[in-house]
Amino acid sequence: MSHVEEALKYFKEQFHCSQAVFAAFSEEYGVSKQHALKIGGCFGSGMRKGEVCGACTGALMVLGLKYGKSDVDDTESKLKSDEVCDTFLDEFKKENGSYICNDLLQCDISTQEGIQYALDNNLFTEFCPKMVESAVLITEKILNDD
Repeated sequence: MSHVEEALKYFKEQFHCSQAVFAAFSEEYGVSKQHALKIGGCFGSGMRKGEVCGACTGALMVLGLKYGKSDVDDTESKLKSDEVCDTFLDEFKKENGSYICNDLLQCDISTQEGIQYALDNNLFTEFCPKMVESAVLITEKILNDD
């Protein structure tokens, strides 16, 4: 199963976008699916406030596992993780117009009215999967270009 297929499977199973993207890659970087799903649990829907899209935060967790600094003296990894973070966010914004959940959905999902609008317009079932796919494909491109 491809990363896109796996992430979309998780998303269709009612996991958050952040969980879906992170779990699709996690085992390749030493994190179990179970732990990835738990770690990503509070990042969906722009951290529940419509802020940075959860598909993006899930992708950034993957990139952090690959490139992140884990040693106090490892300035090279710090620079690389900053670089791939910027690359990811710039590319996602270029493809989708924003990486802010409320901007992408064109409603404020931190409010009950915004959530209802998103539900009434099938945004979570029709629009959000496109953001999950976009985040996965950009992540794959960054990982493969390295």
